[in-house]
Amino acid sequence: MSKSFLEGEYPCSSPDQALFYVIPVPYEGTVSYGGGTARGPERILAASTQLEKFDGIDCPGEAGIHTARPVDCSGTPEEVLPRVGDAVLSALGAHDHDPLPVVLGGEHSITAPAVRAVRDKLRERTGLATPLGVIQIDAHADLRDRYEGSPLSHAAVMRRVHQDLGVPLIQIGVRALSREEETYRLAARDETDPVLLWHDARDIVPSALSRIEIPRDFPSRVYLTLDVDGLDPSICPATGTPVPGGLEWYQTLNLLQHIANAREIAAFDVVELAPIPGLHAPDYALAELTYRIMGMIARSRSAPGSGGRERPFRGTVGP
Repeated sequence: MSKSFLEGEYPCSSPDQALFYVIPVPYEGTVSYGGGTARGPERILAASTQLEKFDGIDCPGEAGIHTARPVDCSGTPEEVLPRVGDAVLSALGAHDHDPLPVVLGGEHSITAPAVRAVRDKLRERTGLATPLGVIQIDAHADLRDRYEGSPLSHAAVMRRVHQDLGVPLIQIGVRALSREEETYRLAARDETDPVLLWHDARDIVPSALSRIEIPRDFPSRVYLTLDVDGLDPSICPATGTPVPGGLEWYQTLNLLQHIANAREIAAFDVVELAPIPGLHAPDYALAELTYRIMGMIARSRSAPGSGGRERPFRGTVGP
């Protein structure tokens, strides 16, 4: 595994000099179809060595990128997942300037402990009962109560986030869900706390919609979780369950920029890459996407008047 993200262009920064704190989590414990997510982080890190440090607007790596040692993923889900939360808490406590955790998976189940860690740290700092929302890009709702007998399955991760952690949730790009998940969604829609909203692929992909509605009372800080199967398989076929009809590249960038403009991204993850031997394009695309998100965050934090107000994105495509 490469030692650090964008190695070669930027030597691994010390935590006290880094805005971004990359946490590789090579976990594969509950995958239910195509396997290989344990190799996802190393392939994203390796592909990152081929990126240009200029992302088309500026050089976000200059804000500092620290890459931690991979989380120990040996053992049962009950043993591994708490280590993910501990690693995120370690990142959040790395220095007074608050490094931003960037979690590279690994299967999607790692998101729940990461969200818990960020929520708890924000509660401690702000005193707010609900200091964090989650925005999910995904082909699947992941709202089952359990899957194949496990409540810690990757297919149940957003149920854990929404129901168990009580975190407001917005889903983007879903196009495969069970009747149980649809029932849960509809029931949650009638509740006021925590909110659950969705913008499914059939509603936003044909029109290349580049903005979504984020309610005014949705938390000002968000955790962004990006399951790579939310992208169309033409961009990323290297995932366990590639569902046709997903988000295209520029639509994804525009949606992400809209989110970064409207809310403070407190942490994010990129999960469910299952590399295909000899096919480098998906690895590179996800390294590029990770760096693009870093750029959006770095610019949003340095922009005059930042803090939730809309800021323009040069190069926006679509409506």
